[in-house]
Amino acid sequence: MAEMTLVEAINQALAFEMQADPDVVVLGEDIAKNGGVFRATVGLLDKFGPERVRDTPLAESMIAGLAIGMAIAGLKPVAEFQFMGFIYPGLDQIINHAARIRNRTRGKMSCPVVFRTPYGSGIRAPEHHSESTEALFAHIPGLRVVMPSSPARAYGLLLASIRNPDPVIFLEPSRLYRWAKQDVPDNGKALPLDVCFTLRTGEDVTLVTWGSLVKETLAAAEKLSKEGIHAEVIDIATIKPLDMETILASVERTGRCIIIHEAARTCGVGAEISAQIAEKGLLFLKAPVQRITGYDTVVPYARLEKFYLPTEENIIEAVQQIMEFA
Repeated sequence: MAEMTLVEAINQALAFEMQADPDVVVLGEDIAKNGGVFRATVGLLDKFGPERVRDTPLAESMIAGLAIGMAIAGLKPVAEFQFMGFIYPGLDQIINHAARIRNRTRGKMSCPVVFRTPYGSGIRAPEHHSESTEALFAHIPGLRVVMPSSPARAYGLLLASIRNPDPVIFLEPSRLYRWAKQDVPDNGKALPLDVCFTLRTGEDVTLVTWGSLVKETLAAAEKLSKEGIHAEVIDIATIKPLDMETILASVERTGRCIIIHEAARTCGVGAEISAQIAEKGLLFLKAPVQRITGYDTVVPYARLEKFYLPTEENIIEAVQQIMEFA
């Protein structure tokens, strides 16, 4: 067991699965010789050679199409897009082919491909490097959307995603790549997909979040506990399909729910969670469901970035307000 950052855990998971399964290949822009823009694939070329670790041209549609073809042919490709804002040229391939192969062939074929990409803002990068458009992919039938928030979850969820027989969009919060270290045993043990992780228990309010804002949410919950307010913190981890059973069970206990995400507010995943709580758990609620989100704007440049992202203070203030309801 060794302490490592989130990006190092991703590298370790890729190396483990490539060693265990010769069908696993990785491809993308600058991922071989240079080891990736965030160094997530550093060292893999030396370990596994150019047949399994392939640099590609600057052509995201080609990267997506090539990975889909490999998957249909029996390989297990892990394709990297350098930033989430660069994935859009590949949407045609991802939506019209990767997501539909199983349905199109009535189950005769599957598409075991993982599309990895850094996600979100907070690293002082330009707009296309700071996208948070998980809701776009969550809306597409046939795609699974996964987002880790710690090194251990990055390792276990990436292993599970590679072993999954259908396409996975694997979003890696770039703000967390080197934020903290955690003990991550390199034991090949996958974490379950399609379930939430309850990171902190509490009986007063349920805080639902994912990705980089797990950090601020946990910090806010700790400060609130000193005021006598005990928040339950849920990391949904798998954005599609949503584990609403865990969320609803928590809301039934607490009677209050706040959803925190950095993506734009309108039609975000938070709206879907709120809608399902209204449909299935309305009578549990002591107060209206609240959302703390990014704005319906393009992510601003570095100087204004701190005003775009939700903060600990935003979360604490929202909890204090929602606790005023009986």
